[in-house]
Order: sequence, then structure tokens, then C-alpha cells
Amino acid sequence: MGTEITIRQASVDDAVIIQALLSQLDYVAERSLVAEKMQHLLLGESDEVFVAEKDSRVVAFIALHYIPQLPLEGDFARITYFCVTETVRSLGVGKLLEEHAQAAAARRGCDRIELHCHSRRTEAHRFYQRLGYLE
Repeated sequence: MGTEITIRQASVDDAVIIQALLSQLDYVAERSLVAEKMQHLLLGESDEVFVAEKDSRVVAFIALHYIPQLPLEGDFARITYFCVTETVRSLGVGKLLEEHAQAAAARRGCDRIELHCHSRRTEAHRFYQRLGYLE
């Protein structure tokens, strides 16, 4: 990859770039709404948002929601949003961020992860399949 990628917890200050990343997924949202939702997610105990930085710039993010399972030992995590900016796709950033999310979910007692991905996102489907996700 060349340049080191760092992963950290997102902050409300990341709302601007997260809004831009969401627009790459065809989600249209006002910056103020994204900031408000980010604040809600970051204050709660059931969600986490991580960003990946390259050259001190946020280039990707992943949002997780943790769901307890009453009758089962382990809980599960849901990837609610995940985007890598177009300029660094296929360079391993997404894989690193997903691995970080897996580790975070495991620390929270989750033994599985689910996600929903629209059928039109064929490249995303291939990415998830390479990581071992099943449809």
C-alpha cells in the first residue's frame, strides 16, 4: 500500500468527510443531519464508528451496531455503513477497516457480523465474498 493506514474512533468532527463518503454511496444527507446522527451514535453504547486515515486524511469509515441475542451465547454486530473513498479502493484499506471492526465486535462479545448490501453494488458484493461473507 505504500503509506501507512491508521484506524481510530470517529468523532463528530468527521461528519463532513463521512457525509462526502456517504454521497459516494448515493446517500444524500445534510451535513447537519450527519453530524447530529454521529453525535447520537458516538454517545450510545450500542454503536461504534471507525475511520481509516491515509496521509492524515480520512479515506474510509465503518459504522457498527451491536445487538444482544437473548437465547444465544454470543451477540452479533451489524455493519450499518461502510465506505472507502473511490481513490483508494482496492488498496487494502477496506480489508484493514473490516478486520478492525471484527476485532471490535469480538471485544464486545459478538461472534458474528451481518450486513445488508444492495444488489446493484456488485463490487461491494465481491469485496465481502473475498472476506468470507455469505449471502
